[in-house]
Amino acid sequence: MPNNNINGSNTHNQWPTKWHQTGFFYPFIDEKGIQRQIYINQAKSDKPCLLLIHGFPTSSYDWHQLWFHLSKHFNLLTLDLLGYGLSDKPCDINYSFALQADIIEAVLAHLGIQHFHIIAHDYGDTVAQELLARHGEACVDSGFTIDSTILLNGGLFPETTQPILIQRLLLSPLGFVIAKMFSFKKFKQNFDFICYQPLAVAELAIHWQLITQNQGIKVIHKIIQYIRERKLHRERWVGALQQYKMPLRFINGICDPVSGQDTLIRFEQLIEQADTVALVETGHYPQLEKPKAVLQHCISFWLQHKIISENNDKLVT
Repeated sequence: MPNNNINGSNTHNQWPTKWHQTGFFYPFIDEKGIQRQIYINQAKSDKPCLLLIHGFPTSSYDWHQLWFHLSKHFNLLTLDLLGYGLSDKPCDINYSFALQADIIEAVLAHLGIQHFHIIAHDYGDTVAQELLARHGEACVDSGFTIDSTILLNGGLFPETTQPILIQRLLLSPLGFVIAKMFSFKKFKQNFDFICYQPLAVAELAIHWQLITQNQGIKVIHKIIQYIRERKLHRERWVGALQQYKMPLRFINGICDPVSGQDTLIRFEQLIEQADTVALVETGHYPQLEKPKAVLQHCISFWLQHKIISENNDKLVT
């Protein structure tokens, strides 16, 4: 375990939440041999591992409202993907889903984790799909086993995903110029649009601080290229969901203008015996808008598949 705890870093010694202060940095070595610092948070225990993968443009802090309750059932592991939150945000890199999956594999290997469950959201859904494409077949010994997966709102199917205006502008050749004009006011306006349940300004301010940390605005137009990548690799990532034989549930805030009810319907069309949950009066960020409902449907899923037991402190083995 790295000893570069967040409290010991001059760069990150003051943070807006207590939740961040329990984290640490993992030095990931990329294909160029350059060390990239990846922020990790963990509620360590001897329980099964639950990997939580966040979305765009936010960070692992997306899970903080569920963290305490989930820690009763799992050894929790989350991270800020490269380019997000407290992790490094280099300008000289291709922010591909394959790279993000490589980073997660390196972190899992470093921590000695081979079996794990997933809950993912938005951008994290596609990272999860790439992991499923690599490790989703139980008969293949790939070094890791994904024992169950829960997906929240995200662009699982390019044909049903509707990027909002700021995303389309960032994706354009003038994306680097648009990024410079991005502000907290515009960030809040976008969240007010994609979230059916309004988030508190103080909460949004923390997310904005994490986005702008390490000059994050300078790379946001690079990260947004993931929209094109989803189209390019659609067959691989949709196929990963279709071929996955372990428990899978899709929880969808159906009032999401980006990946709401149309995505839920498409999931039910393409995934055999689809297990779906439709959250009414909920937008793009269910875990922030309705954390209790999300927790309830996650717990029921894990109970149904005997992943956890009724007793909060006792896990089924």
